[in-house]
Amino acid sequence: MSAAGEGHHAPLPVAEGIPPHVIVLMGVSGSGKTSVAEGLHNLLGWPYQEGDLLHPQANIDKMQAGIPLTDEDRQPWLERCHAWIAQRLTTGGGGILTCSALKRSYRDILRQGSQKVVFVYLEVPKAILEVRLSRRQGHYMSPTLLPSQLATLEEPTPDEHALVVDCEGPPAEVIARVLSQIRYSLLDR
Repeated sequence: MSAAGEGHHAPLPVAEGIPPHVIVLMGVSGSGKTSVAEGLHNLLGWPYQEGDLLHPQANIDKMQAGIPLTDEDRQPWLERCHAWIAQRLTTGGGGILTCSALKRSYRDILRQGSQKVVFVYLEVPKAILEVRLSRRQGHYMSPTLLPSQLATLEEPTPDEHALVVDCEGPPAEVIARVLSQIRYSLLDR
């Protein structure tokens, strides 16, 4: 797994009229954050950062061992994610970050100081998540951590103005659904 799209691209036709923001694709492991980020990067031309790559090694070691992270463990990771968001907002060109952002307090850290951060909650039923995680290869996060992630998850509340997208179905359909909601939401801002 690697960060993608760190280069700069001219806006693609599908992105016309969508004002640059930082899109944070959030949800539990297996919700499709990476697939959606890659699809949006290809369609919008905005750089994206795989949030998992910003975890300190100690966090990765814990997750590989099937040990849930604590709020204290997540703090340096969230700070790294916020720094990436802040850097993207400074350039004014938009960006896409994958980050579980399971709690409102985590999202508050990520959005700190900007109205140009949009959370997209990728909602997937537990049974589908379990199937996806059982098939996943090459990821350090143990599928045994799904129950702790679901227990930690605080779904976004209406005052957070997050977009909630049903992420069942083939990736192309999900990406189109996400893009449609982003377009509709950002054109109103």
